[in-house]
Amino acid sequence: MKTIKVSLTFPPAKVTFPLMTMLVRQYQLEVNILHADIRLNKTGKLIVEMTGKKENIDEALTFIEEHGILYHIFNGMLTWQEDKCVHCGACTSVCPSRALTIKAPDYILNFDKEKCLVCGLCVKACPLGIMRLAQADNDE
Repeated sequence: MKTIKVSLTFPPAKVTFPLMTMLVRQYQLEVNILHADIRLNKTGKLIVEMTGKKENIDEALTFIEEHGILYHIFNGMLTWQEDKCVHCGACTSVCPSRALTIKAPDYILNFDKEKCLVCGLCVKACPLGIMRLAQADNDE
């Protein structure tokens, strides 16, 4: 089995297209919606995690593209130099999935890699430059 994180961009005319249902039924994929911004008559954005056989994922991506939906595969993982972190919280303010958080009473940065979308916004926001996106080997 293979798991990938994918950003999907729907043109306004496609936001009502039943893509998730088709991915589950036709390609036997498990689809987990991680982030969604979908509105009628507007460009829609979804970030999903797809799990299934590699060939089914490849066929599904072709199907997505054939229907005029753009996709981008997040192929990486976030790494950070925890020992150099000053826990300023700049990264937490831009993290759409709340994978990076700071909580009282210790105010120490916490990272939940399962929630991470690998979007790279935290890398840009970090004033110390201690966050990196590393390539992930996920060709199971």
